[in-house]
Amino acid sequence: MARIFRFVRDGVVLVALLILLVLIAAKLDQSADRVIRGPFYAIDGDTLSAGGERLRLLGIDAPELDQTCEDGRGGRWECGKEARRLLARLTADARTECLGRDRDRYRRLLVRCHAGPENINAALVRRGLAVASGRYAEEQVAARRERQGLWAGDFESPRDWRASRDMTDDPTPLDAFMDWVRGMVDRE
Repeated sequence: MARIFRFVRDGVVLVALLILLVLIAAKLDQSADRVIRGPFYAIDGDTLSAGGERLRLLGIDAPELDQTCEDGRGGRWECGKEARRLLARLTADARTECLGRDRDRYRRLLVRCHAGPENINAALVRRGLAVASGRYAEEQVAARRERQGLWAGDFESPRDWRASRDMTDDPTPLDAFMDWVRGMVDRE
């Protein structure tokens, strides 16, 4: 019995050490982030352009530009265009900077953006104009509870909307896991 206990204990310690190493590696990885300063141009609700560089906001998924949503009273509204307008307003602040290192399969730099103390990625989710995808779960819960933006009525998730039009952008399982790890390390 003691032998089984030691085996289980050693296994748990090994898993804990591996998780710790992954978290340390993710934190060290942030030190190599590239800083991008504006002016920024909002391409859609989660994609920016700055100085010829395309930037994809990390941890969120905004409606596509042509996507419409229901407002809760049976009416339709251009949620994709509204998400782009909000991103443009949030990034118009002269203090805005985006940090990132990795790229997606379209070669866009994956970034976290801030305007002074405001986390722009989180603000889009909190205001209900983007859904959380690996991060910002608390902001999404609040937006949903308060029926902000998309949560005021019915909408098709941006991912499902793209899939129904053969415009998929699915991350690999490893990318999704690393995004989750970065989210745990970089709680903002």
